[in-house]
Amino acid sequence: MAKITTSAIRKRKAAGQKITMITAYDYPTARLVDAAGADVILVGDSLGNVVLGYSDTTHVTMDDMLHHIKAVSRANTNAMVLGDMPFLSYHTGVADAVANAGRIIREGGASAVKLEGGVQFSDEVRGIVRAGIPVCGHLGLTPQSVHQFGGFYMQGKTESEAERIINDAKALQDAGAFAIVLECIPADLAKIITEQLDIATIGIGAGPHCDGQVLVSHDMLGMNMDKVPSFVKQYANLGEQYIDGVKKYIEEVQAGVFPR
Repeated sequence: MAKITTSAIRKRKAAGQKITMITAYDYPTARLVDAAGADVILVGDSLGNVVLGYSDTTHVTMDDMLHHIKAVSRANTNAMVLGDMPFLSYHTGVADAVANAGRIIREGGASAVKLEGGVQFSDEVRGIVRAGIPVCGHLGLTPQSVHQFGGFYMQGKTESEAERIINDAKALQDAGAFAIVLECIPADLAKIITEQLDIATIGIGAGPHCDGQVLVSHDMLGMNMDKVPSFVKQYANLGEQYIDGVKKYIEEVQAGVFPR
């Protein structure tokens, strides 16, 4: 399998071939996800919730992201490694945005970066792209704005909200983004955006009409012991298997069965 690049993502969009994106936050998981054949491995700032135990993603730092992106990149995957830009790493101007995106590529080893926001960050996206770094946008429910939203709620339900998201998507495309994640927006809105854009859309809780889909691996594989979003389909229950395995080990040690 050839290394997945931004060019491959564009070709999949043009050919109508669905794109698969899954999160991973460490070396062994990245190897497993790559062996399964995923197109893109997202080292998301969701690691704050599912790996580091933070209440939301705003607590995730650049050092956190770089630590995990480096681990995933060491797996030398065929999948594209996409690194999230954490809260306040690009909000303070174009120069900071380019510098921090550069760290994710140069130090972290990722192939591209992802950032949240639309029109208001189009200059930052344009600057990062001008520096030769591919950018994936993120619209809809953007977790870094959870305090502004007042919680994790579906976005784009009103006409004005839908129009804003469409305009944001077009602005990101015009700024040079190669793809956009659409999170928790109505399926019909995601369909409109997907049809109007030349670049790929990757949905999460946004219905079946996007060019691809992304899920948090801990959610889809049953490793998240907290409440998972209603749109998640669980493909395995590794959490229960993990607990069962550890329980058997404890029982055997206590009973003197292991080791023999």
